Amino acid sequence: MDLSDPTSIGYPVVFGGVLLGSIVPVVPTGAVVGAAAAIATSTGRLSLVVVLLLSVAAALIGDLVTFAVAKAGSAAAQRWVARGQSRDRLDEVRGQFATRGALLVVVGRLLPAGRIPVLLAAGALDYPWRRLVPAALAACVLWAVAYAVLGVVSGGLFDSPVVATLVATGLVFAVAGIGALVSRSRKART
Repeated sequence: MDLSDPTSIGYPVVFGGVLLGSIVPVVPTGAVVGAAAAIATSTGRLSLVVVLLLSVAAALIGDLVTFAVAKAGSAAAQRWVARGQSRDRLDEVRGQFATRGALLVVVGRLLPAGRIPVLLAAGALDYPWRRLVPAALAACVLWAVAYAVLGVVSGGLFDSPVVATLVATGLVFAVAGIGALVSRSRKART
């Protein structure tokens, strides 16, 4: 492995970073995708298509693992989902998954800090795999494209891959922060 060649470490970092961050939210996965897209755009040493494919694959695997853990440990997941909720509220949520589960999975992936609670709830409420997998795939594609666009914009504006990566990361954090503020204000109103 030639460590001076970005493709030899770039692709494994993209896949590994997104996978790890999709299972255990310790890595800002959107920043990984945005930075890789910025490098692909500003240097041409990484393929944007490969970055997108790896990002989608890693995110999907991470989401499926999270869902599987919730489904396998459904008693604990159900207690987590049920904490402080009435039986009627749980039935309402179960009904929402039955009628709009795919939409909930997609929106959960796109909202900051929304993915894990939605996947845990889906697993705890016995959302079927046959409905989850296509919804999760669509969510991961939309998510990867959205963050890659931020990277492409910064990579197209700056010739320096370092500056483009920093700007892409900043844009990703700004979008996530704005999303979190909007989510909090909506919760405060309800």
